[in-house]
Amino acid sequence: MEPPLARVLIRMLLIAIPFAIWFLWRAWARRTGREIGSTPYAWLVAAGLVLVGLSLIATVVFHTDNRHERYVPGEVTPGGKVTAGHFEKAPPSPPSPAP
Repeated sequence: MEPPLARVLIRMLLIAIPFAIWFLWRAWARRTGREIGSTPYAWLVAAGLVLVGLSLIATVVFHTDNRHERYVPGEVTPGGKVTAGHFEKAPPSPPSPAP
């Protein structure tokens, strides 16, 4: 499982990508002598948010389903080690009696 900080940093990187592309393009355009207007910050933020939204959708689509599994929390062993929490297959539920 990915650490939460890594998830946040990835989302921040996705927001920064449109800005990096814009500023790289602007530097190239200035070197070639093109006229450049003002920086479209609203469009850059919107593009970054679209990328974050797409990454959240991809997370939902590609994340494994654990609804039919039971979570076993991490424990401290007698030796002082901490075991990681994990999911186990849940035993099948008994059939409900017919009325």
